[in-house]
Amino acid sequence: MTTRTDRQSPTLHASDSHDLIRVHGARVNNLKDVSVEIPKRRLTVFTGVSGSGKSSLVFSTIAAESQRMINETYSTFVQGFMPTLARPEVDVLEGLTTAITVDQQRMGADPRSTVGTATDANAMLRILFSRLGKPHIGPPSAYSFNTASVRASGGITVERGAAKTRTVKATFNRTGGMCTRCEGRGSVSDIDLTQLYDDSKSLAEGAFTIPGWKSDSQWTVQVYAQSGFVDPDKPIRAYTKKELQAFLYGEPVKVKVNGVNLTYEGLIPKIQKSFLSKDKEAMQPHIRAFVERAVTFTTCPECDGTRLSEGARSSKIGRISIADACAMEIRNLAEWVRGLDEPSVAPLLTALQQTLDSFEEIGLGYLSLDRPAGTLSGGEAQRVKMVRHLGSSLTDITYVFDEPTIGLHPHDIQRMNNLLLRLRDKGNTVLVVEHKPETIAIADHIVDLGPGAGSEGGTVCFEGTVEGLRAGDTVTGRHFDDRATLKESVRKPTGALEIRGASAHNLRDVDVDIPLGVLTVVTGVAGSGKSSLVHGSVPAGENVVSVDQSPIKGSRRSNPATYTGLLDPIRKAFAKANGVKPALFSANSEGACPTCNGAGVIFTDLGMMAETSTTCEDCEGKRFDSSVLEYHLGGRDISEVLAMSVAEAEEFFGAGEARTPAAHRVLGHLADVGLGYLRLGQPLTTLSGGERQRLKLATHMTEKGGVYVLDEPTAGLHLADVRQLLGLLDRLVDSGKSVIVVEHHQAVMAHADWIIDLGPGAGHDGGRIVFEGTPADLVADGSTLTGEHLAAYVGA
Repeated sequence: MTTRTDRQSPTLHASDSHDLIRVHGARVNNLKDVSVEIPKRRLTVFTGVSGSGKSSLVFSTIAAESQRMINETYSTFVQGFMPTLARPEVDVLEGLTTAITVDQQRMGADPRSTVGTATDANAMLRILFSRLGKPHIGPPSAYSFNTASVRASGGITVERGAAKTRTVKATFNRTGGMCTRCEGRGSVSDIDLTQLYDDSKSLAEGAFTIPGWKSDSQWTVQVYAQSGFVDPDKPIRAYTKKELQAFLYGEPVKVKVNGVNLTYEGLIPKIQKSFLSKDKEAMQPHIRAFVERAVTFTTCPECDGTRLSEGARSSKIGRISIADACAMEIRNLAEWVRGLDEPSVAPLLTALQQTLDSFEEIGLGYLSLDRPAGTLSGGEAQRVKMVRHLGSSLTDITYVFDEPTIGLHPHDIQRMNNLLLRLRDKGNTVLVVEHKPETIAIADHIVDLGPGAGSEGGTVCFEGTVEGLRAGDTVTGRHFDDRATLKESVRKPTGALEIRGASAHNLRDVDVDIPLGVLTVVTGVAGSGKSSLVHGSVPAGENVVSVDQSPIKGSRRSNPATYTGLLDPIRKAFAKANGVKPALFSANSEGACPTCNGAGVIFTDLGMMAETSTTCEDCEGKRFDSSVLEYHLGGRDISEVLAMSVAEAEEFFGAGEARTPAAHRVLGHLADVGLGYLRLGQPLTTLSGGERQRLKLATHMTEKGGVYVLDEPTAGLHLADVRQLLGLLDRLVDSGKSVIVVEHHQAVMAHADWIIDLGPGAGHDGGRIVFEGTPADLVADGSTLTGEHLAAYVGA
């Protein structure tokens, strides 16, 4: 018989020995045979400069292999419908548990995606209104702005065996809540015709004001002039009603112009296809400026921006419709739901209450469920993704976070730290990639990668505790306790940018003068109205260069050279030196290796299994046809140039036979933002979040603007890189630019010439200017949350 004493024996059970995640020989991206042992059920923070290999180890190795192994537990039939994942390049991975990744990827910018639809909140609200709403208008779909009402009837043929067929009359009816005018978008677009043409002129006189449309030679213009539908010599304002209809909205039809068969269609659909269907970020600056001038978005007059049909808006619980509920701040909506007492839907109310309370818990109570998902910052999007995990009963899960403090005011970082510790204390393994010392300080275990970035990183420099990191001689350890000091003297403004009556989102008729010719930092807690003030109120124009947090677009064929436009002057320099066409020096055009089509690798689709890639044997991964590689510039072929780092290329194109001022200028900007180690041909898909942010900043620095607007430029930056960023901001201001920065990092605040602090809280509690002045004045004032934290940071 087993005694109670026997059952409590201290002997270690075999299953208790699996308390480590072991990684041996990881070689993903720039990792150099990395081997680490990560304790389970602890909070481990991964540190290191941007590009040192943190995400490659945590996301591309540990989390990716966990996801792949989970997928393999499904049947081959189910796997055929799932994304195929390749095994990471690593020798041994042991002790993995189910991994849930919460990354910084911005939520989809689809106009029908909102905070409510991205979580379970909208679905539960729709069920609630379909049960309790008066008058009753139908099932939950009747309250969905993504569901259109459909009615149909007719005969359907039913086949039963070889000879038995009969026709049955059927009626189909589905009630949806979509507004028919705006199709659930909440806004309607309108094209400003005055931006397309000058109606006092005829087509022959050059009436079109669309970029690239010239009346004398442009084929598109000739189609309109010679179509026969309009008189090319008559001013557009003199067109008859029939002519104007054909000119603006004519259906596609074949016409003959100068003996060539072409397609004629109305100007409005032509503009929509030619300009509005394309990604605005990928457009050339002058085309993007035209689109922003020509297209106006106005609130839908039918649904007043609620996206919902009249029926959905008429059904109410008490005096609240589902549109009213979604427009409330989530913290107020939680109070309203808490006040509902209906036993028939008690489980639904409990679940909805928990979800809404989770928003408040992670500091997003100021959002509303109808907030478009695409307008959330990277930090807000990441925290919204956390909502579904906070109340989970699952334990022994590995949670993987990518800089969860991005977009958080110092006041909110402690709240995020508490959430991370709570997840750990439930018995989960929490892995965090982070730069903020406040979060690194709470770690049970630290893995520091480096010592540098790119090819200079990829090794483990330190493993251990926070105290060990502080005492260690690594870049992170040396800069861990760095503190910027307040400026002794600040620059004098050369003018002011006047903003009057700003009321976007939660702003309350804000009047403020933003000084020009200095470094201005706009601060305040998340949701206080900073981005609304800067991006919504600073007039966009040719003199304003705005660098926001939107992700950069790019496939595995895109690289820093193509994204920044650097490849254009390089191709022209090669073409001029060798007397051939520039297109030959593009791996996406005529110069591509015919075997791999310029990809450098051959991809083989294996159905349900991961796609395999092998280096192209013909070009040996160089991507170019062998004949192209015979052309040289400064003794190097195009593949050797693309294999250079930015620093090497800056020296190469700066002097001698290869001297190319246009290329040297772009390379200088890349070096200025700390990307001197990047290879010109490195795929964009391998860059870290911080590297992408700085690449975007370098690209915009080539634009000629007098005012630079930057949205959290320290996102993804290591403590050591922040100092370099401050130097870059100083150089911009000293060159005569005005720099406006939306920022939470205290080092940037301390370095500012002028601070505008919004608050005092978030959402309805924010939207006001609570302080204007120098950083020293803000510290001395001490009446705002920002002032308190800045004073603590500088040791005042």
